[in-house]
Amino acid sequence: MPQDRSAPLWLFADQLGPHVWDTDEFAGREVVLVESERALARKPFHRQKLHLVLSGMRHLADELGDRATYLRTGTYREALEKVGHPVVVHQPTSFPASDMVRRFRSDGLVSEIRPTPAFALGKDEFDEWAGDRDTFRMEDFYRTQRERFDVLMEGTEPVGGKWNYDHDNRESPPKGAGTLDVRAPWQPREDEIDDRVRADLDRAAKAGTRPTVGVDGPRRFAVTHGEATTALRHFVRHRLDTFGPYEDAVLAQDWAMAHSLLSVPLNLGALHPLEAVRAAERAYHDGTARLSSVEGFVRQVLGWREFVWQLYWRFGRGYTRRNHLRARTPLPDWWSDLDADAVTARCLSSALADVRDRGWTHHIPRLMILGNHALQRGYTPAEVNAWFATAFVDGFAWVMPPNVIGMSQYADGGAMVTKPYSSGGAYIDRMTDFCSGCAFDPKVRVGERACPFTAGYWQFVHRHRELHASNHRTARAVATMDRLRDLDALLEQESAREEY
Repeated sequence: MPQDRSAPLWLFADQLGPHVWDTDEFAGREVVLVESERALARKPFHRQKLHLVLSGMRHLADELGDRATYLRTGTYREALEKVGHPVVVHQPTSFPASDMVRRFRSDGLVSEIRPTPAFALGKDEFDEWAGDRDTFRMEDFYRTQRERFDVLMEGTEPVGGKWNYDHDNRESPPKGAGTLDVRAPWQPREDEIDDRVRADLDRAAKAGTRPTVGVDGPRRFAVTHGEATTALRHFVRHRLDTFGPYEDAVLAQDWAMAHSLLSVPLNLGALHPLEAVRAAERAYHDGTARLSSVEGFVRQVLGWREFVWQLYWRFGRGYTRRNHLRARTPLPDWWSDLDADAVTARCLSSALADVRDRGWTHHIPRLMILGNHALQRGYTPAEVNAWFATAFVDGFAWVMPPNVIGMSQYADGGAMVTKPYSSGGAYIDRMTDFCSGCAFDPKVRVGERACPFTAGYWQFVHRHRELHASNHRTARAVATMDRLRDLDALLEQESAREEY
C-alpha cells in the first residue's frame, strides 16, 4: 500500500516523545490521542499510574495545540471512526494492542503500521543476534549493545578494560544512616492539567467506574519530554555518581535512594533510551561520575531494559502462563489490596507500603523482597505478573513478563536466568536496614522470631530439591539444608504459617 503522508498519526499513551511524532516524516502532521474508557477501566491499575498516563497524554495535546486531536470515547474504535480518515500508527507495545491495530487495519481505520522508534534496537537486529537460541543471557546481549551503539568503548574494547562493574555496585547501606547523602530526586510541579486529571479520577472513583489500587499522591515522575530531560540532567549531575555503589541497597526512610526515577518517562515513550545513555556516558568522560556508576546505569537501560523488550516478543503470547515450578497458591488479599499493615515483617510491609503510596519501589525490593516472598510461597506466577503490571506506575504489558515470569519467579525454567532468585533473611539484613527493627530475626529459622524469608528459603529449597541439586549454582544449598537438624520442625512450622 502506498504511504499516505497526510494521514494523521495515532499515538498510544506510551508513545509520547518527539522521537515518535516530531521526525522528518511526521513533523507537522495531525496527531490523534485517545482516552479509551474501556482501556482505562479494564484492570485495577494503581491510582497514580492512571494519573501519570492521563497527564502525559493531556500535556502532549496541550504542547501540540491545534495539531492535536484529543478524543475521549468508550473504545479506540469509536475514536478512530470519528477521525474520518485512516491513521498511521507505530507498533504498539503489547500483543493485545498489536492484534487490535491489525484488526483496525483490516477494517480500513489504520492505513499503515510502522516499527516502533521508542527503543534503541529493532526486532530484526535482535532476531539476527538471537538466532535459534533457546536460552538467553543478558550479559551476552549487553556486550553486543555496547559495541553496536559504541557506548563506553575504546575502539573494540570496553572503557576501563572490563564490561561489567557489578561487583563494585553491591555495597550495603551506610551504617547508621537514615538516608543517602545525595541530592533529592527531581520532582515535577503539578499544573492545571494535573488538577483536571485528579478531578476526573476523583469523579470516576466516586462513580465506581474505574477500579484502582493504591492511594492518590503528588505526581512524582516526569511525563513530558521536557520534564524527562530535566529529570535526566538532575540525576546525572547530582545522583549518578552515588547511584552505582548503593544500587542494590535499601534504606527504610529513603524510598528513592540514588535511583534515576526515569523508568516512567522511558516507559511512556517520553524519553528515548539513547538520550539517557549518552547523558550518562558524557558524565563519565567529563569526570563527574565514576565508571562503575555509569556502567551500571547503562547496563540497566541499554542492556536490561532493551533485553526485556525484545524477549517479551520472542517468548510469545503464552509466556505468562508458564509455571515450571508448579506454583498454585493464590495471591493473598493483603498482597492484592496493598495492605501493608497486615504484614509483620518490616521489609515486606515497607515494600507493600511503597507500592501503595507511590506505585514504585526500586529493583531490589521488587526482586529480593516482593518477588522473593512470592517465589518462596509459591504464588501463581500469572497472578504475580498481573499484580506487578497494574500496581506499579512503570508497569506495562511488555515490561513485566520477562522480569516476573522469567527472572523473579523462575516460571520459564531457566530460559532467561541461570538460577531461581531466592534468598534468606541474611541477604535482606546485609543490604537493608529493616531487620534491626523487625519482630523477626533473620538468623532464626524456627520459633516465634523465625524470619519468614530465612525459613521460607529452606522450605523452598526442600520443595524443589532436585532443581537446586542439579544446578551448580545452587547445589551447595541442598548440601547445607541436609545438615539442618531442625529441618522437620521448620517445614512443619512453615506449612502452617499465617503471619508474615
